[in-house]
Amino acid sequence: MYTADVRIEVNLTVPNHGIGLWMLGAFVATFVGTRVITRLIRAGRGPFRDVQVGGTHVHHQVYGILAMLVAGAIEFAYRPDSPGVQVLAVLFGAGAALALDEYALWLHLEDVYWSREGRKSVDAAFLAVAVGLLLVAGFNPFSDAGSGTAAHLTFALVLLVNALMSAIAILKGKTATGVIGLLVSPVAMVACLRLAKPASPWARWRYPEGSRRAERALRRFPPGRRTRIDALKDFVGGVPRS
Repeated sequence: MYTADVRIEVNLTVPNHGIGLWMLGAFVATFVGTRVITRLIRAGRGPFRDVQVGGTHVHHQVYGILAMLVAGAIEFAYRPDSPGVQVLAVLFGAGAALALDEYALWLHLEDVYWSREGRKSVDAAFLAVAVGLLLVAGFNPFSDAGSGTAAHLTFALVLLVNALMSAIAILKGKTATGVIGLLVSPVAMVACLRLAKPASPWARWRYPEGSRRAERALRRFPPGRRTRIDALKDFVGGVPRS
């Protein structure tokens, strides 16, 4: 009786694509974990405490900045393959979350973490997640697939117009849509054409006090205006409503 000797070899490899997904996953997990821990510290619950060195409170953005610096330096110097590149992506994503979670402290140069101004950190984190999702989905407006001088010039012109529309959107007080518009041109175009927010630089320059456009802007964006996304950001950030 003949018996065949069959051998099956299974090679498990970590895919080298989708690095952005590793980075985005680490960002979201670290941001959520950081917010949970900071709330526990604020409430005096659990084993977590603020880190003090020589009487100085070491903010977690310090660890985040160091993590991004280390990840970036190793990536540029050694260009590791899998699984090293995934490890660096996780380290960079986690570091970015720790740093952006205290973005408001960079902006105001004071500890406003639990104040109304501190919600800017949540705004920055939400925007980073949105951009990360677009990058993971494959949005890349900076890829020039054309050939020939004319095609390259056309691409450069389209890129310049898109950047200009995004800049106008940001000047109109629409920072999120302006940044997202860098990756998705229609978003930049719509945000560029729509009415500016009353307190934005564009409104100060282009909407004279008492003008029809200034009145329309105030009706569209009244003081104290809140949306569902604002309520979600306040919940995530633990920012007081007052």
